[in-house]
Amino acid sequence: MSRAAITGLGAVTPMGVGVDALYSGWTGGRSAIVDGQGACLDFDPTAVLSRKEARRADRSSQLALAATAEALAQAGWDAELPYAQERIGTVIGTGIGGFITLTENHKAMLEGKPVSPLAIPLLMANGPSGQVALRHGFQGPSFGTVSACAAGAHAIASGVRELRAGTVDAVVVGGTEAALVDLARAGFGAMDALSPTGQSRPFHKDRNGFVLAEGAAVLILEDEDRAKARGAQILGFVRGIGSSSDAHHLTAPTEDGAGAARAITASLRDAGIQATDVDYVNAHGTGTPLNDRSEAGAMRVGLGDHILETPISSLKSAIGHTLGAAGAIEAAATIRALADRVAPPTLNLDAPDPDIELKHVIGEPMPLRDTGGRAPLAISTSFGFGGHNACIVLEGTA
Repeated sequence: MSRAAITGLGAVTPMGVGVDALYSGWTGGRSAIVDGQGACLDFDPTAVLSRKEARRADRSSQLALAATAEALAQAGWDAELPYAQERIGTVIGTGIGGFITLTENHKAMLEGKPVSPLAIPLLMANGPSGQVALRHGFQGPSFGTVSACAAGAHAIASGVRELRAGTVDAVVVGGTEAALVDLARAGFGAMDALSPTGQSRPFHKDRNGFVLAEGAAVLILEDEDRAKARGAQILGFVRGIGSSSDAHHLTAPTEDGAGAARAITASLRDAGIQATDVDYVNAHGTGTPLNDRSEAGAMRVGLGDHILETPISSLKSAIGHTLGAAGAIEAAATIRALADRVAPPTLNLDAPDPDIELKHVIGEPMPLRDTGGRAPLAISTSFGFGGHNACIVLEGTA
């Protein structure tokens, strides 16, 4: 079976605009968390959109459109589409959708002011997918995935399934989130999910919650054979996909990580590899006491004793938790890490939890083991409220 080849990456994150800013910031040990949140302070939507276009898109869609522009340029699609419009799909995940549009228009209504006629189109969770498809004329399957913090990873998996089914020759996939609003802070705060100190410390013995962030990432996936035929530069592959449901609790994961472990095992099986083939783990790693402990349990079940020899780290320590965008942003950063054959560090991990036995990457990037000529492999995990679990196997180039 022809693999899902990655030919373009794009991102807008608290580190800055572009995948280079994201990856260099993370590997350089820079924290982009300012005043207890991860905001995309360097992002100007009018750099890629006209002022009219920017007004007609929620910030979540603006972020997705900017990330898409970068990914398309890297894939060589910016001048002309390499495939028929109806053979290009679009799948963008989000946890909440147009949260800013929702809160602003609700406030206007309560104050007796007019509600925008664009309120509903802009707040829809499928808005980013629709906006991306509309802007670039992609006429293949187009939809959004909404599975809380697993949405970005589920979007990637859904795109892979479209390629395998033969419904498309290529698909634009990713995740986006813009939820830095008072209601989100209050809601997550009421759940004791947010760090009261505004620090992101995954796997730390004193971790106390996640830091809310915004951002987006987009990957261009193409049928491997078609990508090679057109002379595209292949950055890596989505080798395997897996998903599961805890069916346990609306917000809390299973304590032993059994649900997440099923997604990990399924992704390895789908990729046709063994646990011992995994060279790096990009953890969901939110920094909440229960999630990190549960994830460590899932890794021990899914990878067995091999997890003790496999470097593991969390990007959320550097940029915060981007909710539905996290899986896509982490996938983009992981592909870059596989290209350099390093595992980037978990920031702020000066005192790892002694009850969580993992091979943490601390301080600076850790070189990956010698793979004997084969391409390096990583798994990237995403878990969301509702009991949604997703895991993707990413493969670099030899």
